[in-house]
Amino acid sequence: MTLDVATFGETMVLFSSDRLVPLEYTHQFYKQIGGAESNVAIGLARLGHQVGWFSKLGNDPFGRYIEKFIRGEGVDTSRCIYTDQAPTAVFFKEKLTPKNINVYYYRKGSAASLLRADELDETYIGSAKMLHLSGITPALSQSAKEAVYKAIEVAKAKGVKIVFDPNIRLKLWSIEEAKPVLLDLIRQADIVLPGVEEGQLITGETQPEKIVDALRAHEQQTFVVKLGAKGAYYTNSQEKGYVPGFTVEEVVDPVGAGDGFAAGVMSGLLRGWTIQEAVRLGNAIGAIVVGVSGDVEGLPYWAEVQQKLEDNGTRQDVVR
Repeated sequence: MTLDVATFGETMVLFSSDRLVPLEYTHQFYKQIGGAESNVAIGLARLGHQVGWFSKLGNDPFGRYIEKFIRGEGVDTSRCIYTDQAPTAVFFKEKLTPKNINVYYYRKGSAASLLRADELDETYIGSAKMLHLSGITPALSQSAKEAVYKAIEVAKAKGVKIVFDPNIRLKLWSIEEAKPVLLDLIRQADIVLPGVEEGQLITGETQPEKIVDALRAHEQQTFVVKLGAKGAYYTNSQEKGYVPGFTVEEVVDPVGAGDGFAAGVMSGLLRGWTIQEAVRLGNAIGAIVVGVSGDVEGLPYWAEVQQKLEDNGTRQDVVR
């Protein structure tokens, strides 16, 4: 099997309400899924790419639901592992207003946190053009962190491009714990996708250019700093610049927009587009995602993205 992208990490069952009330007054929930890496995988699959995602899941109804859902989106899940030693994690989303959303996680000691380096399929990872990783996985446990480092070792040995999104979750670890690990992972990556706030947390700098200067390990790295509604700043060894965001009429749910953005940037690069074009694609997808409730429900198919770009006068040549 040859993959465009391989990725792994924890995906949880998400329970959310469409009512704008505190959780204690919510009596009915919608069952969905949420996880940074699987969001990216589904986003890429909808754009027409061959993607593999895996994790360690609880041998329970929620674990089976997650795998079936992701597999149903066209993502290969053949390397998923099930365990009876721990449950699949869940989390709850509380919406007080469209811009005031709280998330409550129940993931400590979850099945995904038991993932070990010796459980990785090295041939599978080596078959991909890109390996996508996030800073969430090393925060889950020592064994999960070791799995991330093993995956990087395999990717480097096989010539697989490493894409890293810091995705800082301070509910999982403190910034003091996170910073040295994230800095190390950033310096080993080929493509880094931090949010500007994450860059500030790690470096203390506030300007995208200075954030990149503080993070860059060598000139061959590509950085794309997410700036929310303002768009993104990009830089590599050949060029740098800002790409403005797309106008969004109404923000329904901002969760998952960063993952959609990552999928767009990676899709553009896989298609052979310039970094500027790839970032523009990421911005378009992020703008689409925030208009729909749920982590993956708003991730667009290629025809929708083409329309978005065409409406903004930036339609790309799809045969490139």
